[in-house]
Amino acid sequence: MNGDSRSIATVPDPSKKAPTVLVTGASSGIGLATARRFAAAGSRIIAAARRLERLQSLVDELGANCHAVELDVTDVSSATSITDKLPEAFRTIDLLVNSAGVALGDGPIQSAQWGDLQRTIQTNIMGLTAVTHAILPQMIARGAGDIVNIGSIAGSYPYPTGHVYGASKAFVHQFSLNLRADLAGSGVRVLCIEPGTTRTEFAAVRMGQDPERVQDFYGERRLLTPEDVAEVLFFAVGLPRHVNLNVIEMMPTDQAFSFFRFADQTPPDRS
Repeated sequence: MNGDSRSIATVPDPSKKAPTVLVTGASSGIGLATARRFAAAGSRIIAAARRLERLQSLVDELGANCHAVELDVTDVSSATSITDKLPEAFRTIDLLVNSAGVALGDGPIQSAQWGDLQRTIQTNIMGLTAVTHAILPQMIARGAGDIVNIGSIAGSYPYPTGHVYGASKAFVHQFSLNLRADLAGSGVRVLCIEPGTTRTEFAAVRMGQDPERVQDFYGERRLLTPEDVAEVLFFAVGLPRHVNLNVIEMMPTDQAFSFFRFADQTPPDRS
């Protein structure tokens, strides 16, 4: 991708190299939808995720312009050396989409398993940071590139049982803005997209694949879809290169903000 006004989202000129998009968490949800959206526009896709069998299905679907990389972003040494796993033709990355994320540790924090809390932090904070740190130098050297971090409205609006998930997404928000501060004048853009409730495997993973609880969580509401988020992302990076959308917060039309809640019971005053 050059430093001119051409968009990464534009179907590439056959005489020019197709933009290369690295998507983490590409085996499902927003990551999968993003990989498909950019592939449809002619981009070359590096699909990275833990579940290699799902990635192979994506490669079968998208063809030779998609390369699968088995990657657990909680393995920091693997995340920081991700470009070493790539064929030469895929090593120049124009767009990094940090979509890998989890929300483990169901229930209030005092009853959550420590391992679940730790993995949430390692994935959403350490993994995202490690991959970004690995890819940034080549973008800075070229004077062009885009980094899109998938945050969440949970990073701005607290809710019961949100604990480390919400805190990790607050990190993603502020990390994105601080990257912008570091990269001003470099030609590299940074965007944080913060979706509201999106119908993905997210709830099933957090709720231990309990279909009744998942149904209760999602219900029959008109929620965002992964494709909705991917389309917003596609639009944002398709803007002229002198335009940077710093943060995009998006929600289902039927979702809104709640007033501060009160506790169901009040403990005795022991002062």
